[in-house]
Amino acid sequence: MKHDMTRRRRQSGFTLIELLVVVIILGLLASLVAPKFFGKLGASKQKIAKAQIENFGAALDEFRLDNGRYPTTAEGLAALREAPDGMEKWAGPYLPKAIPKDPWGHEYVYRSPGEHGDYDLISYGQDGEPGGEGENADIVSWE
Repeated sequence: MKHDMTRRRRQSGFTLIELLVVVIILGLLASLVAPKFFGKLGASKQKIAKAQIENFGAALDEFRLDNGRYPTTAEGLAALREAPDGMEKWAGPYLPKAIPKDPWGHEYVYRSPGEHGDYDLISYGQDGEPGGEGENADIVSWE
């Protein structure tokens, strides 16, 4: 009987070696999956920025229909939420919520008149600087 109890105690748990092997395997799996996941995260931020720029574009077009022009660079995107001085036909707010920052926490750059159309709306990407590739690439309203 004493021999059976000793055998049960030895079989009832995991050894330190078994636990270390499992932890190592989980670490290897995480190191393979994490880079793919973070790569998709960067691409999704770019898609969010493009969608926000398109939403701003629709609001800017509505502003123009009501007021006969786009907001000036000085008025900026804030004109979509609050009426600029002297705007009697302003029928906003043209956006339901406050102007968000881009997915990387930077302000969107708005210029009117723009170099590429009536207005230019730009997110400079992760680095916040003009140009760049990958997550640092600019997201623009004219493309």
